Amino acid sequence: MEPATEAELAQAVAGAAGPLCIRGGGTRGVSGTGEALSVAGLRGVELYEPGALTLVVRAGTPVAEVETMLAGEGQRLPFEPMDMRAVLGTNGVPTIGGVVASNASGPRRIQAGACRDSLIGVRFVDGRGDVIKNGGRVMKNVTGYDLVKLMAGSHGTLGVLSEVSFKLLPAPEVAACVLIEGLSDADAVAALSAALGSPFEVSGAAHLPVGLDGAPVTMIRVEGFAASVAYRAGRLQALLARFGDSVVEDDPARVAAGWAWVRDVQAFADLPGDVWRVSVKPSDGPRVVAAVGPRRAVYDWGGGLVWLLVAEGRDIRPGLAGIAGHATLIRAGAETRARIARFHPEAPPVAALSAGLRARFDPRGILNPGVMG
Repeated sequence: MEPATEAELAQAVAGAAGPLCIRGGGTRGVSGTGEALSVAGLRGVELYEPGALTLVVRAGTPVAEVETMLAGEGQRLPFEPMDMRAVLGTNGVPTIGGVVASNASGPRRIQAGACRDSLIGVRFVDGRGDVIKNGGRVMKNVTGYDLVKLMAGSHGTLGVLSEVSFKLLPAPEVAACVLIEGLSDADAVAALSAALGSPFEVSGAAHLPVGLDGAPVTMIRVEGFAASVAYRAGRLQALLARFGDSVVEDDPARVAAGWAWVRDVQAFADLPGDVWRVSVKPSDGPRVVAAVGPRRAVYDWGGGLVWLLVAEGRDIRPGLAGIAGHATLIRAGAETRARIARFHPEAPPVAALSAGLRARFDPRGILNPGVMG
C-alpha cells in the first residue's frame, strides 16, 4: 500500500486486518512484519518560511529535496541527518519521515542537538486510524512538545508520520577542520574533550583509528563566518598543541567529504561483519573498544558514539557489562537478527512505560510489531 494523502493513510491503517510494516524510503533497515505500508507517496512541502526559519513537509519527501531547497535559501537542518545506505548496503531514497522516525542525528548533534530537538510539530496516524496533530508550525508554539519528541525515534511503533515541522538554522559561510594524526584512542578522546570544553564552538569531534590513509586521525570541526572560523581553528591548534602537531583543512569539498565519511560510517561500507552502534559517556568510548576488540571502530560525538565492526553473529553486549550506555545492532544477517535483539534491552520500569505507550497509541498492535523488541 502506498497512500498519496493523509486521508488515504488513515483509511489504510483503520482498515488493516493485520500487522503493517511501515516503510519510508527503505534505507534504514528497520521495519516490522506484515503488509507493507509506504509513506513515500506523501511528499511535498506544506509550508516554508525562510524568514521565520520554519519548515513543514510531508513525511515521504526525500531528504535530498529538502536539503537542496534549504541550501537555496542559505539554510539547513540543524542536526545533520545520517544516510544509512553506505553502511547497510541498502538502496532507495531516504525520506524526512524516516529521519524523524529513527531520530537520525549526525556529527553536529554535539552542538545543535538531535533531530527531536529541532522538531516542533508532527501529524501522524495512530493504530486506530485516527489522525493526530501535535506541536505547531512556529518555534514559539510549544504546545505538545513532549509528544512531538516522543515520535522521534519511535520507529513507526506509535504512529505513521504524515507531516513533520522543523525549526531551521542558517547555513555557515565556511567550515574548517583541525586534524591531528597518530593519536591513541585515549589521547584522541582527551583531545576531543578539550576541544569541546573550549569556548570555540566546535560542531564536530571525531576520531578514526584507521583513517582514509590507514593512519589514526582526530578531527575537530568549526563553522561560521570566515574570520571567526580562521581565528577559532588557530586557537584550537594552540589549545591542542600538547597532543601533537596539527593542520587545518579548509577546502570546502574536502571538509564536507571528510565529515560525510564520519557521519555515514563509510569506513565500514565494503567490509564484511556486523555493525554495532554504542552510545556511552565520551570518556568510556575507549573502554568500549578495548572491551570489544572490534575489527574497526569510529568515534563520533567526542567519543560518546562508537561505531564497531565485529565478526558476524557476535553479541557484544555481555562484554560491555559495567559500562553504562546502550548498544544497538545496526547491520547483521537474518540468523543473527533472529537471535540478538536490535535494540538494547530496556530496564523493567522503562520497558513497562514503553509497552503502555504502545498500547495507548496502537491498541491492536499492528504498527511495526517486533521492531522495538
